[in-house]
Amino acid sequence: MTYKRKKHHKGVLHLKKSWRTKRRTKDLDEIDEDLKEENAKQLINQEVDLDKPGAAQYYCIHCARYFINERALQDHFATKVHKRRLKALELEPYTIEDSERASGKGNFKLPQKRKIETIETDNDINKESKIMKVTD
Repeated sequence: MTYKRKKHHKGVLHLKKSWRTKRRTKDLDEIDEDLKEENAKQLINQEVDLDKPGAAQYYCIHCARYFINERALQDHFATKVHKRRLKALELEPYTIEDSERASGKGNFKLPQKRKIETIETDNDINKESKIMKVTD
């Protein structure tokens, strides 16, 4: 007889909810808000928080993940997971206006595709500009 672990806590709602939402990350529409310029600057230039991995200094905006160092963040940019997330973010998020158009209050239009590129930290941008100044 094989033993099967129960995955749901029947009747115990506080445990059931914690199991369902334990590893929940941000949705695509929340990440789309983070990609706006003023929010992106705040997320990239976060204050030091020792409770988060890498003291909250190495953050991937597209995946909403913290990394322990610059090397781990750069390795993440080359992974399939990150590339899939960039691909998913290419389509504009579904809005209230879209739902109203779908219900008959206006003309339906397809969501637009957009070009999404990896946003790296400001430190990398500053290093590149310094290198360019030295070589000029």
